[in-house]
Amino acid sequence: MTVSVSSCVFSHEEIRERVKHLADSVLRPAAAEIDRTEEYPYAHARALRDIGIAGMTMPKAYGGRDVDFLGVTIAVEEAAKACGISGRIVVDTNMGAVPAIMAYGTETQKRRASELILDADKPAICFSEPQAGSDAVNMTTKAVRRGNSYILNGTKHWITGAGITRLYLVLAQVYDGETYQGIGSFMIEAGHPGFRVGKRLPAMGLRAIPEGTLHLEDCEVPADALLVPPAGLKKGFGQIMQAYNSQRIGAASVALGIAQGAYDASLAYVDEREQFGRTISEFQGVQWMLADMAITLRASRLLIQDTARNANPWPDVTASAQAKIFTAEGAIKVTNDALQLHGAAGYGRDLPLERMARDARMFTIGGGTTQILRNMVAGGLLGRRLPQTRT
Repeated sequence: MTVSVSSCVFSHEEIRERVKHLADSVLRPAAAEIDRTEEYPYAHARALRDIGIAGMTMPKAYGGRDVDFLGVTIAVEEAAKACGISGRIVVDTNMGAVPAIMAYGTETQKRRASELILDADKPAICFSEPQAGSDAVNMTTKAVRRGNSYILNGTKHWITGAGITRLYLVLAQVYDGETYQGIGSFMIEAGHPGFRVGKRLPAMGLRAIPEGTLHLEDCEVPADALLVPPAGLKKGFGQIMQAYNSQRIGAASVALGIAQGAYDASLAYVDEREQFGRTISEFQGVQWMLADMAITLRASRLLIQDTARNANPWPDVTASAQAKIFTAEGAIKVTNDALQLHGAAGYGRDLPLERMARDARMFTIGGGTTQILRNMVAGGLLGRRLPQTRT
């Protein structure tokens, strides 16, 4: 599928209509099959690219459209209603690593990253390690300066897109000789010597996008592979994490879209399914379930969109955490209630409800568990980092 796309900036409504049309024609019809095969949907990524959705947040000078984060959350929700994986592709080609590279990368890094992103590649941010999940600052991956190069050694774990992604933003403890410099982010492409994709980690949901391990074994990269934020390496990790807040509202938008899709299916079903001589929508218990689902969805959307709208230039850390907590937990409840309303049919694989329930379950874990995010919210309210997350 190839669509001619003009160079103009999209309006929010145009974004919604483009993605909605693609969702109906391409994304939804294939969602069950890619879940069954667990094969990454390159066709979906290319289709999103062809309608101008990949790299929307990049500046026009690099082929982007200067679309704001609010516009991206709209696109993510529309895609995820039909296919959670496609929603994640929209996030990863516009948020997280993308704005971080555009903000802190060199001209060469930005040019190369934009080439890959505009070709539908989804960059991966590589934080987690086998013994460093929520406690990311205690990562053991190490980068040691040697002349005009850095030598990286370590293992990354639960990396979304491992093996299908071409561009990786790898975080490591940086040393100049024996002197610790701080946590830095290195832009590394797949196939680089010493950079190896390990085993795939089978997951409960969102199965068509691989989670896997990455191994860095005396991986030598040029010194200019390092992104250096204005604050320098000592405080650079904090600036990278500010960019990562966009990933959190993106993840929340995927959860919202999945839940909205489940709710839409339920609203139609309860007016068709008859029991005891009437449609089940006539039962008050069902009505109350629908009402609670609708309230949760509206509140989630308002939290996400308010956070995105007020980004300056990044979404606020406390607001992003609040939006992700509420939406992720709400999506689990909404998708489970949607499955319940469909009864045995919802539990079966012929309908998408069981897939939606599995897919929604990830968002209270990935991108910051809801427990860690609650610590962040409390720290923001109290104006200080709390002891349980202080290093």
